[in-house]
Amino acid sequence: MTATVPPTPSDPPIPDPAGRVELPPGTVLTDSRFVNDDLLPVPLARRRWTTYNFTALWVGMAHNIPSWLLASGLVALGMDWKQAVFTIALANVIVLAPMLLTGHAGPKYGIPFPVLARASFGLRGANLPALIRAGVACAWFGIQTWIGGQGIFVLLGKLFGGWAKASEVGGQPWTLWVCFVLFWVLELAIIYRGMETLRRFENWAAPFVIVGALVLLVWIANKAGGLGPLLDQPSRLGWGADFWPVFFPALMGMIAFWSTLSLNIPDFTRFGAGQRAQVWGQTLGLPTTMTLFALLSVFVTSGSQAVYGAPVWDPVALAGKTDNVFGLLFALVTVLIATISVNIAANVVSPAYDLANLAPRLITFRTGALVTGVVGVLIMPWKLTETPELYIFTWLGLVGGLLGTVAGILIADYWIVRRTALDLPALYTPGGRYWYTSGWNLRAVAAFLTGGVLAVGGSHSAPGKGPFPKDGLIPFLKPLADYGWAVGLAASLAVYVALMAGRRRGGREWSDRP
Repeated sequence: MTATVPPTPSDPPIPDPAGRVELPPGTVLTDSRFVNDDLLPVPLARRRWTTYNFTALWVGMAHNIPSWLLASGLVALGMDWKQAVFTIALANVIVLAPMLLTGHAGPKYGIPFPVLARASFGLRGANLPALIRAGVACAWFGIQTWIGGQGIFVLLGKLFGGWAKASEVGGQPWTLWVCFVLFWVLELAIIYRGMETLRRFENWAAPFVIVGALVLLVWIANKAGGLGPLLDQPSRLGWGADFWPVFFPALMGMIAFWSTLSLNIPDFTRFGAGQRAQVWGQTLGLPTTMTLFALLSVFVTSGSQAVYGAPVWDPVALAGKTDNVFGLLFALVTVLIATISVNIAANVVSPAYDLANLAPRLITFRTGALVTGVVGVLIMPWKLTETPELYIFTWLGLVGGLLGTVAGILIADYWIVRRTALDLPALYTPGGRYWYTSGWNLRAVAAFLTGGVLAVGGSHSAPGKGPFPKDGLIPFLKPLADYGWAVGLAASLAVYVALMAGRRRGGREWSDRP
């Protein structure tokens, strides 16, 4: 069943001048339990994404309706615009660090996230973090698709009228469900064509969305005769004792917004021309874009208050206030491109690879993408965005804690335990150095359970504001819940390093350096 010819110890893979590694000539990997074409390392000749490609990827992903609504959610919780923008900026600077650390393995080895996870969790154990990441991505895919469908519904309603008054199905107008389904089909049609189509789409989508956002700013500023009084409104929290209990869980929520990508960023960087391309591309694309987009959302909302007497935080609702047909059509196209850009890249690519890793002989990248689309609907995403508390504290907080735990293990294994040196053929070979105990590294599982319990065990909700008990699931862990992502990452990293060091002292090798 297995026909694997690994390189001999005396003939290791020879990296190219950029430090990138590919499978040695003559290596044959045919065990269908762990190998298919989508999981194999990308050949050096196909690793050609540049700094611009990665920057465009992040610009395209960051410019979307949920990103726009982050600042509004924080202001709704009592922050002023300066506090909201500061929180978002700091969160994205912080999450950039694990993004770059895990992204390093992509250009070097050409492997996706679930294959990288095999080094730490084992060939079978890698399915644990992969399925957690896939589940989160499916939910995010559903959330983004629902929001995109709502945008189409609002704007088409302005163009044709009467849509909002259609008969209801499941508590929503049937026309809204039609918009949701059509948007869903369009997204899957694009990703079904593969990663190269995605790269080309992101290249032109990024500048188009920027232009669309700036047009919205110019339009509302012109109607307002300048930006409105919102920028002068004081924080309801101040900078004292009332601010910090909101700031830290909000910061963790903002980190959690992109903590998903901090795990599976190798799914994209594996196509990189080198480390310089992924480091500069991500650094130029992520924190700058998210911060500027938060500022833009605040400025536009400020102008809306001057014009309409109340702030309109939703850009779709704001665009829907114009009676200009061209303006409505332009807004409609911008919403479509912005939401598709982020949803496909952030929420379909990862679970497609993760599900392929679960059953390579049955599930290809395209099949995984279709499964993601179906699960994203079954999760009923419209329930997750009903209130800022549920969206930021419950959903993002819980997700951030679990994903931070996985990120800590990946970073510890790749950078501290293995010093970025991996045995590439062994990542696909049962019985090799990453087989551990029947394909599971029980030390990684122990580190995950420890970090996960510490990160989310104290999850709590105010009465009537969420699903958790007021005093937390595990009451004595409640003080840690507001720092879930950081607690999970730090705890799992420390526990994993300690356990793997113990393995080495027991006489077993855990370094992959030749």
